[in-house]
Amino acid sequence: MRVNDIVRLSLRSLTASKLRSALTMLGIVIGITSVVLLTALGEGIHRFVIEEFTQFGTNLVAVTPGKATTFGLSGATISTVRPLSLADADALERLNHIVAVVPLVQGNARVEYGVKHRRTNVLGVGSAVPAVWKMDVGSGRFLPPDDQRAARPFAVLGITLRDELFGGTNPLGQRIRIGGDRYRVIGVMEEKGQMLGFDLDDTIYIPTGRALELFNRESLMEIDLLYEAGRPVEVVSSAIKRLLIARHGYEDFTIITQQQMLETLDSVLNILTLGVAALGGISLLVGAIGIVTIMTIAVSERVSEIGLLRALGARQSDILALFLGEAMALSSAGGAAGIVTGIVLVQLLDVAVAALPMQLAWSYIGLAFGLSLLIGLLAGVMPALRAARLKPLEALRTE
Repeated sequence: MRVNDIVRLSLRSLTASKLRSALTMLGIVIGITSVVLLTALGEGIHRFVIEEFTQFGTNLVAVTPGKATTFGLSGATISTVRPLSLADADALERLNHIVAVVPLVQGNARVEYGVKHRRTNVLGVGSAVPAVWKMDVGSGRFLPPDDQRAARPFAVLGITLRDELFGGTNPLGQRIRIGGDRYRVIGVMEEKGQMLGFDLDDTIYIPTGRALELFNRESLMEIDLLYEAGRPVEVVSSAIKRLLIARHGYEDFTIITQQQMLETLDSVLNILTLGVAALGGISLLVGAIGIVTIMTIAVSERVSEIGLLRALGARQSDILALFLGEAMALSSAGGAAGIVTGIVLVQLLDVAVAALPMQLAWSYIGLAFGLSLLIGLLAGVMPALRAARLKPLEALRTE
């Protein structure tokens, strides 16, 4: 039996029972569609998180107090023998290949202007924030490079905070109250949005030294360093480590590079995407069961046809190929329909829910389609073997 004959007979048997074939493919269609949707969501979240972290640049190193192997997120309560200080930040800024340094203190305080007030995020930072964090000033200017131990009471507003306190009026030069101290507004940042739930627009920036007094702290929460592009981060990290050990006496700090954070996030998010793909793949197993069931029934119903083919000279391998072809046709058609349905749904969701990060993961889509073909092959093996093993005379006598 020629290959084109096997293909033609396989397709003819499927189209002869259109409803049954469609219902059999439905499990595969649902499974592939689930994989496309879930992996698109996983890939979308993956890219969203990576973009959130890289919007501040990639030549960044953060130093946090306490020896740890975690991210060392700002705001954690950490107790060390010798915490990070403004003097440490000044010393780090003098290192080779360091472009700028931001000593960071973070807290929450009540901000008042006239009769209006709002409780918001307060970041105590240095003058290098626009360069280090890739943030631009929309109007006015950022904090000047004062000595943090005697910094002038200046403040820069996030755009949301400006709108809440000042509405449509110009805030530059106005006096506001933060905690118990008065500050003069000298700038407003451009809109930056949120980073993993932290609203950078609903934030006020004041000098680090002032923030230490405001929150009654003696140490910094973090020191962010921008190093020269093209310099190996290992060299920069080693220089930072040597300097701080010389100042502190031992390693009571944690150095976190942007690459480390991105690599960790990338591996975690890849596992997440793989996990949601596996959830969608469960539906493919249901589709496999459907193919096995239908192919078994088909063999039982077509015993006489198998006997006739064998009597006309068809070999066992031809019968095996015939039923395997039918199973493969069911799974491939279901897989193709599932991919098309999934892509259409992803595009519709992307338009209807713009805030939902969706990105087609073509590698997983290709893997899912290949898995559907494998499922069709495996699901059709047992029924096909049963059909191929039928004896021609016994098959012809069966009605």
